[in-house]
Amino acid sequence: MIPSRSEILQSKPIGDGLNSVCDSFNSICKDLGIPASPQALDQMGNEDTQNLSLALVSALQILPAARLLHSKTGSSLFSHLSKLNSAISSDDFDIERIRPLWNAVLNKQSDDVIWNKAEAVVTESTPPSRPPSSFQQTPWLRSTSSFANSTEHRKYVDDVLKEELGPMYVGIPGFFEAFFGEIAGLKLAAQAVFERCKAGDNPLYREESGWQGWPEGARERDVLRWFAEVTGQFVDLAEEHQPASRARRRPLAQPHQPLQGSTADRKLDVGFVDDPSAGLHSKCHWKQILVPGELKSNPSADKASKAWLDLGRYAREVLAAQDSRRFVLGFTLCGSLMRLWEFDRLGGIASEQFDINGDGLQFVSVVLGFLWLNEKQLGFDPSFITAGDGRYIEIERNNRKERLIIDEVMKRAPCVAGRATTCWKAHREGDDSRIPLVIKDSWQFPEREEEGELLREATEKDVVNVARYYHHETVCVGGQDDDIRGNVRRGLDITKAKNYRPESSMPPPSTAGRRVSRIGRSSTAGRKRSSSYTDAPLPPSKRTCSTSPVKGDRATANRVHRRVIVRDYGKAIYKANSRVSLLAALEGCINGYESLHKRAGLLQCDISPNNLMLNEEIDNPSWRAFLIDLDLAVKEQRENSSGARGKTGTRAFMAIGVLLDDELHSFMHDLESFFWVLFWTCIHYDGPGRDIGATEFECWNYESDRKLAGSKKSIVDDERDFLKIAEMNFTPYYQALIPCVNRLRRKVFPNGGRWRDPNPNLYFEMKEILRAARDDLKRLEQ
Repeated sequence: MIPSRSEILQSKPIGDGLNSVCDSFNSICKDLGIPASPQALDQMGNEDTQNLSLALVSALQILPAARLLHSKTGSSLFSHLSKLNSAISSDDFDIERIRPLWNAVLNKQSDDVIWNKAEAVVTESTPPSRPPSSFQQTPWLRSTSSFANSTEHRKYVDDVLKEELGPMYVGIPGFFEAFFGEIAGLKLAAQAVFERCKAGDNPLYREESGWQGWPEGARERDVLRWFAEVTGQFVDLAEEHQPASRARRRPLAQPHQPLQGSTADRKLDVGFVDDPSAGLHSKCHWKQILVPGELKSNPSADKASKAWLDLGRYAREVLAAQDSRRFVLGFTLCGSLMRLWEFDRLGGIASEQFDINGDGLQFVSVVLGFLWLNEKQLGFDPSFITAGDGRYIEIERNNRKERLIIDEVMKRAPCVAGRATTCWKAHREGDDSRIPLVIKDSWQFPEREEEGELLREATEKDVVNVARYYHHETVCVGGQDDDIRGNVRRGLDITKAKNYRPESSMPPPSTAGRRVSRIGRSSTAGRKRSSSYTDAPLPPSKRTCSTSPVKGDRATANRVHRRVIVRDYGKAIYKANSRVSLLAALEGCINGYESLHKRAGLLQCDISPNNLMLNEEIDNPSWRAFLIDLDLAVKEQRENSSGARGKTGTRAFMAIGVLLDDELHSFMHDLESFFWVLFWTCIHYDGPGRDIGATEFECWNYESDRKLAGSKKSIVDDERDFLKIAEMNFTPYYQALIPCVNRLRRKVFPNGGRWRDPNPNLYFEMKEILRAARDDLKRLEQ
């Protein structure tokens, strides 16, 4: 007779079977100085939570009840727990998926509750079967540049930033020489300064003990003070050796004071700024940070989930604030262990680790190097030339040089890795009418068709309401095409990194910060990911990360710095001066999309508010409404073989079918994105460009693909529910558009569901609804 569940739980109790796991949890909390409660999991690093979770699952697995209890599928919990162990050991670990089980264990709930939570976790962690893809594609990469109307709260941003950065490779040979080797006189000056530091009866540096005054325990405040003082001493000594070396920079240490210029409050531990007067109470902006740094008192914090990610967060702010910055150099100092870092549009790489107290000359060389790097060596684009208070670029067009004067920055994508699009408004030098041009720089995979060629083709085919071609080129820096692998990274080979492993294989074990000895005796308890791999969600959903449109890992990926110039200038559609103007612009952009599709055979694939433009200036010769950004566009007739991604777009506006990844990209998906743009605008703006801030829909920036698809389906599947949602969430300014948006919903989602067959008439039907709504608004406003 098979025993019942209650009989199994009674005869095979957990007892003290989880005590060793709880003891390990309490011990780590004590080390970190935090209360031993379930909330402590949020304050631990990924490595600790991963090792603890492995120990917990292993402890459950060896309990007698695990082999006797069965899940709803009929399999024993023992076999399911084995699969969960594998998932936790992988690069896709997320504590949220196992948190209910942890809460039950740490709150000492009954055996019945603990086993119920275990069953729920293993059931949820079993990936559902997926239909085979009908076409080749590269998975989609979430990026911090795609956030819409977000508070950019750290708990949301970090997960996306980890995914954006991907594996961060450290211990790359030749790093210092690659980025500091071109600094004139650095080697001789550093040697001379170091010799002076060792001289005298009370030397600044001793071979046997390291730097004088180095704070015991490496507490942040003490290290910051020491770092600022020793940097000043290096500067003075360098001036004695090389009088012309007067450094205008100085270290900035304001770990508790947010810097200006970021969406959310962001603080910087330490950095170098181009302001010799900057002090403890100076108000600094991210625009001024030349070299960011991250300090940790514990040497074991030199890993992806701690110091590396923190520095990556700072690099994102620097790149976002400095419109011509191509890459960012930085450093981490964990205890006395230092690494040098470089962040670019492929992610982050770092030098070998060295102890500043053990290798004093290297430390002097690094500090003087950061002080002496010129703008090009710091990562600024030398093709932007400053003259007086203005800037310009030069291009060669029609066999003659043209100088384009920069009027303003229009857009700078706030990300580290990715296309990192930046747009400037400009005009030709000598053009008294100052007809506007738009310069757009982005970092493209070299395998992708060039946006400039697509724009030129569209212009030649008389496509209407799409930004018109003027010029395009690959940016050159230092006499060669500006790409990441060859030019930015100076040919450094990440396959030589200490922690490099091909992404198709399991990450290697790490030697930093292990606490395995306290986490039980199970053979699985000591497994851990490489610290080079950042955190990502557990299955079931397919991991959404991507490198290049070609097969391979990030070691083979590259990005090229491309520049496109167009003849149409406008503002984003949500800044329309009136609701009538908004609807007219939306209609004009749909007309542009239809023209692009039918005349040029292109699908734009990224319909979003910042890619839909309108022109309300009487003297501006640009289209009255137009589409921009063909970065992700594909040619419809050869999409299968183009190598283009199947899942593209800005997250909040992606079509349900694209999110679910079960359909070829169609013009129908992009027309659905037009609906979501209008829906989003009516919720987040209470007047022309008047952003009300984050709403409950902010989560659309961060949710998993399937969860976001489910959220969108629940909004549109029932008319009464949709009208209620619209009435509750549309701002007062846009309440009058509810009938229009609802009529669009009926057309875009026939019978409240996803389209099954392409509807070529949908262009006309959507434009007709928008025209009728404009007429209604005009009558209301008369």
